[in-house]
Amino acid sequence: MKRLNRIFHSVKYLWSDAFFLKGLHRLQSAIAKILSVGLIIVVFFTLVDLGYNLIRELTTEPYGFFNSRVLDTFGLFLNILIALELLENIQAYLDHQGVQVQLVVATALIAVARKLIIFDFTKSSGLDLIGLAAAIFSLSISYWLVRQLKK
Repeated sequence: MKRLNRIFHSVKYLWSDAFFLKGLHRLQSAIAKILSVGLIIVVFFTLVDLGYNLIRELTTEPYGFFNSRVLDTFGLFLNILIALELLENIQAYLDHQGVQVQLVVATALIAVARKLIIFDFTKSSGLDLIGLAAAIFSLSISYWLVRQLKK
């Protein structure tokens, strides 16, 4: 009878919300760790690509000058910075077990600012620029609101 009672309590615990949430938490942590390793790999290869492009641009004639658009090189730099911000988001998630809204909004703001920095006026319309301006404005307001709520 004791054994049957122990089995019943074990099954009851395995079916409980606490056990399920504990397993779900472990799964989320494992996925966040896998994502961070993947992001580190992406950052590494993007860094290698940036180095290759810099060397290629500076060693072709005319020497010491960029043959392609400098904005493309800036885009590569900013891609790495955005990836590092995403890595910081994952780290904050693992540290605090929650999404840091201020960090996410700041990352989105950096990504939109990147788009504005490398914006090609010859290939885009004024409507695209207005959309970028609206996105930057709304993200800036969001960031300000989140900071005000933290105080």
